[in-house]
Amino acid sequence: MRLPARFLLVFTLTVVVVVGALSWMVFRTVRLTFHRLDAEHATAIALQFRHELDRRGAEVAHRVAAIADAEATLRMAIDVSRPQPEYALYRNDALGLAATQGLDLLELVSHDGTILSSAHWPDRAGYQNAWVVEPVDWRARGAFLRREETPVGPALALVAVQRVPVGDKGLFIVGGRWLDREFLNAVALPVGMRALLYRHLNREFSAEQITDPTGPVAGAETLAPLIAAVLATPREQTQTVAWAGSPGATEVFRALPLTDPDGHVLAVLLLGSAQGAPMALERTIRQSALVVLAVALLLGLWLYGLVAVRVSRPLLQLADAARQFAAGHWASRAEVNSRGEIGELARTFNQMADELVARRRQWIQSERVAAWRELARLFTHEVKQPLFPIELTLETLRRAREHNADRFDEIFCEAIRTLQAELERLQSTLARFAELARLPAPRPCAVNVNEIVRDVVQSHHDHFSAVGRPSITPELYLDEQVRFVAADPDLLRRVLDLLVRNALDSMPAGGTLTVRTRQENGAVRIEVSDNGTGLSREECERLFTPYYTSRPYSTGLGLAIVQSIISDHGASIVVESEAGQGTTFRITFPVAQPGTVPETAAPPRAGPDRS
Repeated sequence: MRLPARFLLVFTLTVVVVVGALSWMVFRTVRLTFHRLDAEHATAIALQFRHELDRRGAEVAHRVAAIADAEATLRMAIDVSRPQPEYALYRNDALGLAATQGLDLLELVSHDGTILSSAHWPDRAGYQNAWVVEPVDWRARGAFLRREETPVGPALALVAVQRVPVGDKGLFIVGGRWLDREFLNAVALPVGMRALLYRHLNREFSAEQITDPTGPVAGAETLAPLIAAVLATPREQTQTVAWAGSPGATEVFRALPLTDPDGHVLAVLLLGSAQGAPMALERTIRQSALVVLAVALLLGLWLYGLVAVRVSRPLLQLADAARQFAAGHWASRAEVNSRGEIGELARTFNQMADELVARRRQWIQSERVAAWRELARLFTHEVKQPLFPIELTLETLRRAREHNADRFDEIFCEAIRTLQAELERLQSTLARFAELARLPAPRPCAVNVNEIVRDVVQSHHDHFSAVGRPSITPELYLDEQVRFVAADPDLLRRVLDLLVRNALDSMPAGGTLTVRTRQENGAVRIEVSDNGTGLSREECERLFTPYYTSRPYSTGLGLAIVQSIISDHGASIVVESEAGQGTTFRITFPVAQPGTVPETAAPPRAGPDRS
């Protein structure tokens, strides 16, 4: 992955993680804050409703007590306590008393449970009201919730009972007020909150009994699970409700059970807190996070382009120049278009390349000087060897002339044969040096390396299974993706021929000849390997020295010629060997650049045989 892509990936991941973490923290903080505020508001509102319920209960109890303490009520109690009282005389008294005290319901009940008068249901006069005569301290109990029957159906009332005793008899005063939707207006609610009342007047759930201050609530069936949970377990419970008819409308409801003295749930007060504001704030935070993320990504893309132009592209150009330089293109230089560290790096590379080229020239010159000195030393040595026998023979002839005249002809013939042999030896030495000196300058063109390798190996086919010598198996591993190299085809063929001959000579007991081509790092490599006797480290160091050889029948010039040809091509050759493990010669050519060399090979040169 390129540097700009890595930078963009790291930048994007960092931005996403940071923005995501901050958004999550803000979301969490906002939700916790709103939940805490909702809980505080709901608790405060619930407390106010309970205080209002207690206040109304105290007011009902006070008014019922006022009726019970009235002198007229005491006379009525005395009258109904006499034997065979006339209950019909008091049939309409409850209406006036209820109106006077502002009560919604009022019943006058005798000591035996007979209803004398009913303000909210006059026709109940004469019916029994058995629960009133139960042995309960009504004055101590105060007001309580009760399900009351009315002409139009059951209703929920906040009632209080007072007894006016007359001996062991007396009169019961049952009074109260209805607890309905009007009760919800008793407390002022903050914006975003509402109160609902569910009156559990029937055994089955009825959505019509869920009301707000204006009447029944639309979609009240949604609250059925919450109410059912409160009825099953009479305790305060909370639930989040999503209204089906209003997409995105969500409320958190806090349900408070209202029970009778026996603990039965008669009503449920529902305090709803709309989640529109926190949800809108969350949407705003989410949108802001997306905007920040989009801006950050655009900034990342801009930085990606900046890094690609200012950093990555110059570095790639510098790397390409380094590869070209390493492949042997000594004129390759990096373009200095950037400022700062990248530009300084490019200038330093160019300066290093110039110094390396200069040092290479000096090294090549010094190597050539050293090579010619070594060649002169070897030439002197080779010439001095035949000169000494010639000088000795001439001295023998001179002495024979002076002291053995009678044998001079015999000595002269012997001397002539010696002189001819040494002169032939001297001529052979001069011919070998002349061959080394006559190597022509290469005329490079675009050469297909694989084709030349196949031709050279094929030319030695007869040597692989020659009669009287062990078999040698050739193996070719030629990379078909190898591009052309700039080389003289004749000289390259001669190099490969000499290396193949050397490999064959290294395997007197037979073996495997391996020739391999491949392309890597902008260069083409040719490897010629054998699994023969191998060479020692000292032999590897002196292998390319003229006239150095470990074989008695070798001239010692073959590998020196190979190195000379490879050096003239601007290529390189190295040898890797280990005694008993075989030898590998590795040649590295730079890839031919289009347009820098002729497309076709040069015609064969006329001249002496160089094989």
